[in-house]
Amino acid sequence: MLQEGQEVDLIIGVRTHLGYTVLINEEIEGLLYKNEVFTELEEGMHVKGYVKKLREDEKVDVSLQPQGFKNVIDADVTKVLEKLKQKDGVLLLTDKSSPEAVKFQLQMSKKAFKRAIGTLYKQRVISLEKDCIRLIQK
Repeated sequence: MLQEGQEVDLIIGVRTHLGYTVLINEEIEGLLYKNEVFTELEEGMHVKGYVKKLREDEKVDVSLQPQGFKNVIDADVTKVLEKLKQKDGVLLLTDKSSPEAVKFQLQMSKKAFKRAIGTLYKQRVISLEKDCIRLIQK
């Protein structure tokens, strides 16, 4: 029995106008919405996913990101920090960057990016500059 938030194994199926059909744990059909996909997917790929919603029509919505506000924020913050470390502490993105630029560099939505940099800024881990984000060296 699946539960919302549960980590599951997904096999990517066909792309539809809504997103991708998926096979959950090799036995249950589900749907991954295209507006929640920030990476290239191909039919037959095996990926980790998370149960997003168990619907009344017995269908299952899934996500590639952990569910729950704290889990999502933590994963996005980690992704931004890792990218900053790879780029010598400077990321040529700002809160004014286009959603396409954010998706290209970080494979996340602009909304998720802004939440992550807001969290890092409040923790005094980064500085927000006119043309970039800079890791504060301690």
